[in-house]
Formats: sequence, C-alpha cells, structure tokens
Amino acid sequence: MAKKIWLNYPAPTGEEKGNEWYGEGWNHAYPIGNGAIGAMVYGDPVHDTLQLNEETIWSGDGGRNRVNPKSKGSYKKVRELLLEGKIGDAIKLLESDMYPEPDNERMYDTAENVWFDFRHDGTGFSDYKRTLDLENAICTVEYASGGKHYTREFFVSAPDHVIAVHQSSSDGGKTSCKIDFSRRSDKTYKYELGENGLFIYAKEPENGCKYCVAASCENEGGVVVFSEKGLEVFDADSFTLYITIRSDFYHEDIQKWCSDALDNAVNIGYDAVRSRHVADYKSYFDRMSLNLDGEDYDDIPTNERMRRCKDVTDTKLAENLFDFGRYLLISSSRPGNKPANLQGIWNKDAFPAWGSKYTININAEMNYWPSEICGLSDCHMPLLEHIKVMLPYGQKVAKDMYGLDGFVAHHNTDIFGDCAPQDKCITATIWPMGAAWLCTHIWVHYLYTLDKEFLRNYLGVMKQACLFLTQYMFEYNGQLLTGPSISPENSYIHPSGERGQICVGPTMDSMIATDLFNACINASKILGECDELTDKLEEMLPKIPKPSIGKYGQIMEWFEDYEEVEQGHRHISHLYGLFPSSQITYEKTPELMKAARVTLERRLSGGGGHTGWSRAWIICMWARLRDGEKAWENVVALLDHSTYNNFLDRHPPFQIDGNFGAAAGMAQMLLQSQESVIVLLPAIPAEWKSGSVKGLKARGDVTVDISWKDGKLTYAKLRANRGGKISLSMPKGYGCGTGEIKEFESDKPYTVVLENGEVKVCD
Repeated sequence: MAKKIWLNYPAPTGEEKGNEWYGEGWNHAYPIGNGAIGAMVYGDPVHDTLQLNEETIWSGDGGRNRVNPKSKGSYKKVRELLLEGKIGDAIKLLESDMYPEPDNERMYDTAENVWFDFRHDGTGFSDYKRTLDLENAICTVEYASGGKHYTREFFVSAPDHVIAVHQSSSDGGKTSCKIDFSRRSDKTYKYELGENGLFIYAKEPENGCKYCVAASCENEGGVVVFSEKGLEVFDADSFTLYITIRSDFYHEDIQKWCSDALDNAVNIGYDAVRSRHVADYKSYFDRMSLNLDGEDYDDIPTNERMRRCKDVTDTKLAENLFDFGRYLLISSSRPGNKPANLQGIWNKDAFPAWGSKYTININAEMNYWPSEICGLSDCHMPLLEHIKVMLPYGQKVAKDMYGLDGFVAHHNTDIFGDCAPQDKCITATIWPMGAAWLCTHIWVHYLYTLDKEFLRNYLGVMKQACLFLTQYMFEYNGQLLTGPSISPENSYIHPSGERGQICVGPTMDSMIATDLFNACINASKILGECDELTDKLEEMLPKIPKPSIGKYGQIMEWFEDYEEVEQGHRHISHLYGLFPSSQITYEKTPELMKAARVTLERRLSGGGGHTGWSRAWIICMWARLRDGEKAWENVVALLDHSTYNNFLDRHPPFQIDGNFGAAAGMAQMLLQSQESVIVLLPAIPAEWKSGSVKGLKARGDVTVDISWKDGKLTYAKLRANRGGKISLSMPKGYGCGTGEIKEFESDKPYTVVLENGEVKVCD
C-alpha cells in the first residue's frame, strides 16, 4: 500500500487574498518542510496559496532580563505561606513579586504568503485530488481543466535548501500564472530584482531578525517576466518556481546565501533537485516501516475515513497516522536545526497561540517522544542542543530570581534560550522544573544510543540542573520538596475551601527530580566523573517522596490528597512516572500500576483527553499499562475528534505535539524497553490482528523487527549495534534462539548476550 493521505478538495482560500477563509483553510492545507523551511500547500487549481515559514524568524531579539527583582527575597515567603495553609496570601505575594516583567518571551513568526493566479486553456476544473506522499515527502495536486490534465508538485529540499513548485501537463496543456508575495504592515520590506531572481528583504518588529525570501523560475515553453513585486508566467508547457528563505540568525550575508541556493537549483534542474530531495528524505523515513494488516480504503479521501473510523475498523488509517508523525519530525527537526516548536515549523499568524514557542511543561518533550524508538535519534539532537543554548540564561535566572546556583527554566523557552517565567498565569508561570525535565532527555538519548562521547559532552548540563534542585528543594517532615511550584496548569481545592494552584511538592516535580538525580548519578559513574555533587544527589534521593495513593485509589497529584477542581483536566502530570518515565511498572510497583489505571480512568470519566496532545499522552499510558484495547480506543478517538482534515493535531487550535505523541504511543504498543527489558508486542489490540514492523529501536542500541499473525508472535529479529546483555520479554511459548522457536514457559525475561552486530532471530 502506498503511504499517502489525500483530499478531494483544495484548502479553502477564497478569491480575495486574506479573507476569512484563509485562517480556516490553513487546517486543510498540507505541511511540507526540510527541517528549517516550512510551507503549507493549499492546492487550489486557480487561486492557490503557499504559506511560508523559516525556523529562525521570530519576533524581537534575545538577551532580555525579564526576572522580577523582588523574587529573590520573596519566594521563600511564598513557600512559608503555603505551608501555613494561607493560599490566598501566597498567591498575592507570588503575583506581585515573582511574575516576570515583561511577561512574554519572543514569538515564532510567519514569513510571507505566495499567491498564485493560474490561467489555463479552459475555465473551471474537475477530477481534483491533493495528495501528500509520506514515503517521498512530496505534495501533489492533480486536476483537469479545458480537457487537459495538470499536475502541480510541491516539496522542500534539505540538500538544496529550496521549496520547489513544479507545474506541468501530461497532454499538452498550457499554463499562465501570476505570482505575488504578501506583505505585512508591521514589517519593513525592500525588493530587489537580481540577475537570478527576485529578492525580498524583511525586518521583524521589535529589533527582530532580518531575512530574505528569494525566488527564481525556470520554464519550458512560454515566457517568464519578473517585476519588483512578483513574476508572471505566460503560456508555459511547464515551469518550476524555486523559493528559498534565510534569516541573519545564522548568516549575515543572507542575499548571497539565497542567491547561491537559487543558482544551484536552476543549474542542476528540477529532476535532480527532486531526486536528491527524495533520496535525502528516504534516508530517514526508510529506517523503519510499519504494516498493519487490514482492508485498504485508499480510494476514500482521508477526511472521510477519519469521520467513519469509530464505526469501521481502519488499521491502515492508523498506520498513516503513525507515518505522518515520523514525516513531521523529519520535516521539522533535522540535525543542525532548531527544535520543533509548538507548531513544528508551520505557523500562519503574527501572534500565534501561546507564541508558538517551546512549551516545556509537556509539549516540547512530547514532540521528541517518538524520536529514539522510531530510529530518528539524530532528529532528537536539535532539542538536546537547544538545552545548551538555554544553559547560560538559566544560570542567570537561577541567580537573579532565586539567589541560587545551577540551571533553572520554567514552563517555556524561546529560540534565544530565555528561561525566565512566561506569562502571568497562576496555573503555569511559576514552575521551576523545565530545565530538569529537558535534561532527562539527555539520559534517554544515551540509553538508546550508548554514545559515551555524547554523554560526556552533556554531563555538565545535567549537573547544573541537579545543582539548582539541590539548593531549591527544602526539607519538610523528613522529605525533600520543591516549592513554590504547581502541578502544570491544574487547580486543587484546599481543605479550607480555597481554590489553589501553587503548592509545595507536587508529585510530578518529585518524579522529575528522581529521574534527573538517578540519571546524573549513573552518568557520572559510567564516565568515571563522580564528585561531591554526585554524593549529594545520592544522599538526597531517598528523601524525595515516592508517589502516594489517595482516597479514590488514585495516584495523588499533590503532596496532600486535595480534591481536584477539574477531574478531567488535560494535563495528567502525576502519571509522569508511568510515561514518559518508568518509575511505575508492574515489576517494581504493582500497587502503583493499579493506582495509575484508576487515575487514568478517573481523568477520562471526567472528560479528559479533550485536547489532541492529551489524548496522545493517554495512548502512551494505556500502552504502558499493556492494555491494547484501551490504547486503540484512544487512537480512534484521536482520529475522530482531535485531528484536522489535513491530519494535523487539533488542540484546538493546531499543536503538533499530538501528532508526535500519537506516533510514540503506537510505537509503545509494539515495543517497550524501559528497565533494561525488551518487551515485544506489549499492547497489541485485537484490531491489529496481523502485521509487522521493522527498524524499531530499543534501549541499548538494539534494532528490532517483529511480525505477528492472528495476534501471535511469528517472527522477531534483534540486532545489537553495540553488543551486550539483553533481557527479552516475549509472549508465552516463545524464546530467543537462532532461526528456531524455543519454548518459553516462565514469565521472567529471557536473557541473551549479543556481540556487536550480532543478530538473534525467532521465527
């Protein structure tokens, strides 16, 4: 089956540029990207729109000190008020003395729009189809007009740094087209007509970056005429528009960079640009593959399949969703680029929802959950490298805001690495665990790759995050707590009747601190770099609270067993220990696993999972609970309720994290490897009766292929890329040998030792 999604209509734009349809139409347009440059393809045969982005085009500049100077002397007073049960007084003091000034970090901005006005041999169009090919990263628009068939291809090349738009006809149709570029009133522009194309220079407001959008065109037949504001194609048999974008974030000479990219594309020609793009993209995408057996509904538009998936089992649609998540990660987070933000690299707004920044109380972390297990470890690196960008800012914030050493970040950061609190929101702003959570990704990357050189380069960053917590955490009744803090974005009811948000010792904070301390201790021992800080962490660890079970049999979200204001809240922070962490497992903490199930059921019974990313997190959690039916039920709910027609995740509005979380959850249904045990098919639902997956990655740098039929494992291959001891948990009745099935009677993991590059097969 071809790995494609498609729609039988263009994304609505309206004939008047910028009218009310533009915003709605964006949720129907298809995303294309190369990790740095992104575009949204509307695909109208006559009045088409291509909306442009570039990852470094952000409003304003960096380096601002937004810390409230009163915070250093007040945060401990806020803590004391919380411990005294004076919630209202604590909130008032926090709001006056700890909120940032100004309150907002910088925002991700859009570049220009490209508007196409096509004129064909005939009027109107028919036989329309807009397809996104997930295997080749090409969006294709096909239609007929005037008795002729036309094809329009769109892609963004990483090797050649250009967007390519290629219009052609298979049966002699001619095309004329006027192409314009949009302008915004809050930016300054300069237009230049160069020897090889049009160059548009723009300046972001608030002393933001300068950038260049440049375009060139090659044609077969007809004539191309450039003006200072656009270009026009007359009576061409075919033409290719090349667009490139670059800001001065990386390059001072943006004109030369863009000119060189255009020259290269024109010189090698469309066929070469296309083939180089496909080969480059497939070097990532083809590392793994998933095949879920089931009826093929390729002849039905994707949006119609989504609307009926509650009633008609469509495993191939779920397979598309999984592949789309990988497609988006490859297209928005390449090595050497910036991390995927709240919208990846796709944003149409000057003032996007939540600034389209890096929200680090769940969203940015979720973006990278599929990276390691799906064989895209190198696509994880932009996030890890950004932690180093944040480090000096986070050290300054720790000193200026708290008077402490180490590295702190709150619930957001931006392209410049700002670590001060964001917004003036009592449920979110003062949460000092952002750096700590991000630093756990360093350890996860090591567990999958066993790259000691990488670990050595990042150990110092982890230690700085730990250092802050050793000074910020305080002892209370023999336990070490954080505070003031929050359980991200949620509220509780204090026994006094007051409604509260800020607190001490929320469960998530304790679990993140536990993960980070353990990671830093283990990394230090592996590298032989233990020191006084390592000793301090080992001393503190036993005093960090473990998750507690509350009056409903649930895992408590706060240090006290408070009532929840909103039982179905979108954040499920107190189950961090279930996923993405592995502190809660059947093997180590069976009672907590029972409580985790109760917690999840309570959230869902209260209306939880109403945002796309929350639903995706729920899929991951059911997979960890090894309940394939519940996991599948939530995959279907995500497709039915929380996915736009263009397959992008619906918060609403669009947030990309749900796409990545869904891919991670489906991977967890197929393979888990936490706690040094590789578990095959831990959460396969009955609907996934038969199938296969190749190229999944397990911790320990092990590549895994699996096949199953009628719900039973039929084949497994493990390749040890670095060698070592592997514990393998398989369905009962199967063991691990070389080319044969061995009876496996025990429920305990089966241990094998693999040399570097050695393969073990069960078939």
